Amino acid sequence: MSSNDVVTNSNVILHAFDWPYERVAQHAEQIKAAGYQTVLVSPPMKSFYQGEDTQWWQLYQPQDYRLIDNKLGNTLDFKHMMLAAKKAGLWVYVDVVFNHMANESGHRLDLQYPCDSAMKEYHGNADVYQTLTLFGDLSEPLFTEEDFVEAFGITNWQDRWEVQNGRLTGGPNDPGLPTLRTNENVVLQQQAYLNALKALGVRGFRIDAAKHLTVEHIKQVFTEEITEGLHVFGEIITDGGATKQEYELFLEPYLQETRLAAYDFPLFNTVFDAFSEKGSLTSLIDPYCFGQSLKHSRSITFAITHDIPCNDVFKNLVLPESSEWLAYTYILCRDGGVPLVYSDLNPSGITNSTGKPRWLDAWKDEKLVKLIEFHNQFHGLPASLVEANDDLLVFTRGENGVVAINKSSKTRKVRIASQESGIDILNEQEYPSINGVIELEVTPKSSSVLIIQH
Repeated sequence: MSSNDVVTNSNVILHAFDWPYERVAQHAEQIKAAGYQTVLVSPPMKSFYQGEDTQWWQLYQPQDYRLIDNKLGNTLDFKHMMLAAKKAGLWVYVDVVFNHMANESGHRLDLQYPCDSAMKEYHGNADVYQTLTLFGDLSEPLFTEEDFVEAFGITNWQDRWEVQNGRLTGGPNDPGLPTLRTNENVVLQQQAYLNALKALGVRGFRIDAAKHLTVEHIKQVFTEEITEGLHVFGEIITDGGATKQEYELFLEPYLQETRLAAYDFPLFNTVFDAFSEKGSLTSLIDPYCFGQSLKHSRSITFAITHDIPCNDVFKNLVLPESSEWLAYTYILCRDGGVPLVYSDLNPSGITNSTGKPRWLDAWKDEKLVKLIEFHNQFHGLPASLVEANDDLLVFTRGENGVVAINKSSKTRKVRIASQESGIDILNEQEYPSINGVIELEVTPKSSSVLIIQH
């Protein structure tokens, strides 16, 4: 696989957020059969574990890179998952956390990672930990105090230096997460971790909270040698595209100074606004032209990410169910970007219209699987606009794909020039061609995906 495979080949990513590695292994064949090429798993590192009470965010507080030991499983579980994924023909991407380490101020005064008790545990159970080691020497600490910047909490989120050098905290009384320096030891340890995962067959990396890393740090770690054959993308949360301050402060420098991909938050905000009551679907015709989406080859597209339902500050960005389906129709059927589909085990407690966990089994929903099938069949074929207004967007893909999205409360009729009949794969309805025209009916707040029967 080259780094361009994800652009030239169809690649839909299932974000199996907070899934245990064994669950991924058990579902690998089913995930592949549903049309996904890749599964993205939560950070495989050593992190704090306290049984069933362990929260999802504790996976994002690393204690050690050199072994996998967290609530999702250990190194042996991870290797088993990798074998199952390989057998199924499924790629595995992993989430990496490189800007900080765990907040352990309540247990220790020093900044040595891992702490003394963990080092004693390694020594006392050397045979066990030897089987879990990915790289390095567990008799020595991974990081010491000289690997961290001086402690201070971020208060001004529009100051790039402060955001990339300060600590993430829960307030003035929280000592926060120790921020790593960009020094030789930090870079070498992080590269060793990436190389160890590559050796196990990992095909890509999601850089968590990349806005908190300097571009120089990212460039030093993710060299061409490290990234060869990999798909690497950063999570840089912004509130929009060009002209927005967050975009200019954090995402634009990353795009200009690296060749890595990124979460397409500009497009997400465009989609979110378009499907709002006062939004217009005309904004989805060519958002890249207006700086409201990323270049296709560097774009990770999505309708939701884990931060949105799991963090109170972002919950207002959870789309209504009907709108989320329309958003998935758009990102899976448009031309460009690598779509990411979200699934979790319900850490947010949000339910769907039937009272079930909203995103638990959404990844294998029959309608979503059909959208993925359309994406895979028409990947790389050009898109052409047919019709667009505030409430309706219609475009073609290639010669025999038609996508119609209706966000209004009324049924809309769409006329498609075709000598052949078409089948709406989402609604399992056939539309005949009469006098060279297919008249498609799109019900309120729904979409139709038509395949012309040549």
